[in-house]
Amino acid sequence: MTDRRTRFHDVIESAVARRGAALTGVCNVTPDSFSDGGRYLDETAARARVDTLLEEGADIVDIGGETTKPGSRPVPAKEQLARVLEVVRYAVKRGACVSIDTTSAEVAATCLDSGAHAVNDVSFLADEDLARVAGGSSAALVLSHCRAPQEKMSGFGGWHGSYGDVVNDVIADWQRAATRAVELGVPRSALVMDPGLGYSKTSRHSFEILRRAAVLVNAVDVPVLFGASRKSFLTLVDRDAAADARIGASIAAAMHAVRAGVRVVRVHDVRATRQALDVEVVVGSSRRKI
Repeated sequence: MTDRRTRFHDVIESAVARRGAALTGVCNVTPDSFSDGGRYLDETAARARVDTLLEEGADIVDIGGETTKPGSRPVPAKEQLARVLEVVRYAVKRGACVSIDTTSAEVAATCLDSGAHAVNDVSFLADEDLARVAGGSSAALVLSHCRAPQEKMSGFGGWHGSYGDVVNDVIADWQRAATRAVELGVPRSALVMDPGLGYSKTSRHSFEILRRAAVLVNAVDVPVLFGASRKSFLTLVDRDAAADARIGASIAAAMHAVRAGVRVVRVHDVRATRQALDVEVVVGSSRRKI
C-alpha cells in the first residue's frame, strides 16, 4: 500500500506535469478565518465546500479548524476535532488527498488516523510532537515559516522583529527547522517548504519573498508551497480591497510563483487559478490542445 507521504508527493508531481503546479484548495471549518470565516462551520456546508473544491480541480484539500490570521488565539484540540474530523473523513471517502491544517499534535494524529495524508504546520514546529506524529504516521509535513505565534502578530501580519535579508533569513530558519524535523523522525523527502507569506512579516517582506520565489526554490531540495491567496499583504497594491476582492492579485501571485518553480499553491479560488494555469499551458507549449 502506498504510504501517506508518497501519495501526497505523487499527487504534487502529477499535477506539476499537467499544469505546472498542484492546487491546494482551502476548506476553513472556522467561525473567524479572514476570508470566509463562518461560511463552512456547519458540517453540511463544509462537506459541500469539499465537493466544490474537488469539482473545480483541487489536487489537495487543506482542512483546518483553527484560524491562523494575525492575532488569532489557539483553539483547543477537542474543539478543532469537533469541527474538522467528520469533514476529513468525508474528504478521504471522496478520494481526496487531504492535509490537516493544525498546530495541535492531537488533532494531527486523529486526522491522520482517519485518512489524512499530510500535516500543514503553520507554527513552524512550535510543538515538536507534530513532527513525531507525522513521522510515525508516514505522513508528509508542510513546514510554514514564522517567527512568532499567531496571537502575537498584529495588523497585516506585520511583526516588529528584524530581518537582515528576509529571503535569506527565511531560508536559514527553514533549514534549521527541517533539520529538527528530520531528527524527530520525518524523512526529508516527506517535507514541503512554505515561506509563510504574511506570518511574522510585513507586507513588503511578503512581496520581497514573492518577487524572489526562484531563490527559495533553488535553495531547498523539497517542494515549495506558496499561500498568497487573498492575504492582506496584497492590499499593498490595492489598499481598500477586501479579502474577496483580492482574487486578481491572488492569481497573479500564484502565476508568478509557479513560473519561478513553486510546485504547490494554496488557494481559495481553485477554478479561477486552475484556468489561469491551464491557459499558461495551452499558450506556452504543445503539451495540450484545446
